[in-house]
Amino acid sequence: MEKTRQRAPKRISTILVRPQPGKKSRALVQCGPIVVPAAIGRTGRSILKREGDGATPVAAMKLLYGFRRGERPQRLTTPLALSRIRSGMLWCDQAENANYNRLVKAPFKPSHEELKRKDGLYDVCLVMDWNVSSRARHRGSAIFLHLIRPGYQPTDGCVAVKPQDMRRMLPHMRKGTVVRVL
Repeated sequence: MEKTRQRAPKRISTILVRPQPGKKSRALVQCGPIVVPAAIGRTGRSILKREGDGATPVAAMKLLYGFRRGERPQRLTTPLALSRIRSGMLWCDQAENANYNRLVKAPFKPSHEELKRKDGLYDVCLVMDWNVSSRARHRGSAIFLHLIRPGYQPTDGCVAVKPQDMRRMLPHMRKGTVVRVL
C-alpha cells in the first residue's frame, strides 16, 4: 500500500482586506483561494490613522508574530510564531508613554489593553506591523488580526474573523506575510 504525503499549505505572500460595499465596518479577507467575511474599524478605513479614531489603517502591514490562549484547547497549525498569553500580559495604548504600542507586563498604570480577555477576541491575535517597527506617537496602537465578536460587531481598528476562518488561514501565514487593507 502506498503512503500518501500531505503537501504543505501554499505560502501566501499577501492577504487582501477589501471593504464590503455599503458597510463601512465590514470587509472581505482574501487569503489565497480562501475568502471570508470580517469586521473592521467602527469608523471604517482611514489613510490618516490616529489613536482612538476607530479606523482600520489603509496600509500594507507585515505580520510580525502572534499570541494564543493556551488554556483554551484548540489545534493551531501555522509557521507563524505564536506565544502563549499569560496573565498580566498587556499592550500599551497611551501615546505619551515610552512603551506606546508595545507589549508590557502588569502592574502597569498607563492606559493599556489586556491580552487575556474574557470575551475570547484575542484567543488568536496576530500582530500586524502598524506603528510597531517604526513608532510615531498618536498614529494608532494594537492593530491586530484577531477573532470576531458575535454579529460581526465593529472593531476599534483591527481586522477580525471567525475562529474557524482564522484556523483555515493560519497555515498559510508566516512572519512577513503582508496584510494589505485596501
